[in-house]
Amino acid sequence: MFIDAEKLDYRSLNEAIRAAGDTCHITGCLGQRFIAAGMSGKKIEIDGIPGNALGAYLGGCEITIHGNAQDAVGDTMNDGTIVVSGSIGDAAGYAMRGGAIYIKGNAGYRAGIHMKEYKEKKPVIVIGGRAGSFLGEYQAGGVIVVLGLHTDSRPIVGNFPATGMHGGKMILRGRADGIVFPPQVNLRTATESDKAEFAPYIRTYASYFDLDADALLADTYTVVTPDSKNPYRQMYAAN
Repeated sequence: MFIDAEKLDYRSLNEAIRAAGDTCHITGCLGQRFIAAGMSGKKIEIDGIPGNALGAYLGGCEITIHGNAQDAVGDTMNDGTIVVSGSIGDAAGYAMRGGAIYIKGNAGYRAGIHMKEYKEKKPVIVIGGRAGSFLGEYQAGGVIVVLGLHTDSRPIVGNFPATGMHGGKMILRGRADGIVFPPQVNLRTATESDKAEFAPYIRTYASYFDLDADALLADTYTVVTPDSKNPYRQMYAAN
């Protein structure tokens, strides 16, 4: 079912999505906020640019955006998949505790802030391009992968990545040269065992955007992990 969103506010648009059945294709999206918030069991395609908090509290939808998206994509999402064929704004995956977000292009500031694992759920964000500053701020669980494609030789992440990180993993393609990390995290070159763990995320990303997964996985990767479950303790007391 096609939904013309050009003259709909976000409430009317979400009502139309709920009434559309299992599958819908939204055209003329013009920055409406909270699209598919709290929904599950739907397959949604979007032409245009969705506004802030697309897929907030998502319960299990598959959402594909044929273009860019604004801030807070997947805010507190619990399950499902969001695929963005362009770039996204700030705070993608804020406090997400399940599901996956795949971004072909770049991500703004604070992607993955407050990500956490919840029981058997492990949230995943894969960024094909470059991530802005404060990537993975206060990350408590889940996996963030940055591939650094099309970055014009700039560092693949901005300033202050992994600030306050106390759980989960950050996977960066390359050796992370020129990137300054806080002393509360550890960096290591990915082993074959590490690659086996994150390879499914890269293969899924490659399948969405018609890339060679084997070529991507042949590269060197850097794994970033917290060196303590309490990253601030060493600032005030001896470990």
